[in-house]
Amino acid sequence: MKQWYELLFENYAEKYESECYTQGTSGECDFIERELNYNKSLKIIDIGCGTGRHSIELTKRGCNVVGIDLSASMLEKAKEKAKKLNLKIDFQKQDARMLPFVNEFDAAIMLCEGGFSLMETDEMNFEILKNAAKAMKAGGKFIFTTLNGLFPLYHSVEKFCSTSAQDGCTYKSDTFDLITFRNRSTITVEDDFGNKKELECNERFYVPSEITWLLKSLGFKTIDIFGAKLGAFSRNDKLTTEDFEMLVVAEKNNQPV
Repeated sequence: MKQWYELLFENYAEKYESECYTQGTSGECDFIERELNYNKSLKIIDIGCGTGRHSIELTKRGCNVVGIDLSASMLEKAKEKAKKLNLKIDFQKQDARMLPFVNEFDAAIMLCEGGFSLMETDEMNFEILKNAAKAMKAGGKFIFTTLNGLFPLYHSVEKFCSTSAQDGCTYKSDTFDLITFRNRSTITVEDDFGNKKELECNERFYVPSEITWLLKSLGFKTIDIFGAKLGAFSRNDKLTTEDFEMLVVAEKNNQPV
């Protein structure tokens, strides 16, 4: 049986690209390039690449990127876009919990909830972090965003998501559980063919101390966490309760843990 996040992204590539939260690609890639010291020789894995927006933008700038995603229809759109731009990008259908790569990449990016925090258990979410770490070389940099657990303590997730929902979509938050930090919601979306889907979603919000501990347990050091501003990632943005997402930048140890 397919999970809600698999059903959501089936035949949703066109709609996805017009979502408000996918409009900050260029500025986000500016940040990634700065963090990687504009080194074009680095090999980057884009985990949960979707329609390839970051993979394509970084490749246009001369980077070497492999994009992986669970959704065949999203990957089809990514390949189509890359072909139109005459860009050669290795897009692969992979499950982020079971990646085949070992010590292969100099950097990993996982933006806009690229799999992580959408899984149905904490253990599955941890497998995504673990596989990202395994895929990276020693000294590699991991840049990702995830849902900020401080936000729902002070704000309504339902109100935030409803105001940013695309036309034809509705969002109803059923519960935010203070014990599990999971938000359960019912969303109705319309796919690229006009079909309506009602999905029962279950997303995990994380607090900074959890993320730090999880990454340290996987051999990362110098873990920095910031507020994630759409299209304007910056080390100057201190994480606050107003940020729906947090931006994480971590460096893998040079020596095995």
